[in-house]
Amino acid sequence: MMTFIWVSLILVVLSMIGIMFRVFRGPSVPDRLIALDGIGVMLISAIALISILFDTAFFIDVILLIAIMSFIGTVSFSKFIERGEIIERDRNR
Repeated sequence: MMTFIWVSLILVVLSMIGIMFRVFRGPSVPDRLIALDGIGVMLISAIALISILFDTAFFIDVILLIAIMSFIGTVSFSKFIERGEIIERDRNR
């Protein structure tokens, strides 16, 4: 079982390295944004595998924090790409 977890961790890290190529050399900004979201998912899965290897539940809080930050970052970047601003301010009020 431990061999399977180590192989899975190595494959996740190699996939993360592959996605880093798309972040740096992506043809467009939305492609880079999707790649950053993929890195967040890969990072969460790598930390979950490390948590299983170390047989601890301490990393669950870290996983939740990374998931929340990844979601907020993806939403704010996509809103910035779509509209050009993240926080809209109405001057008419």
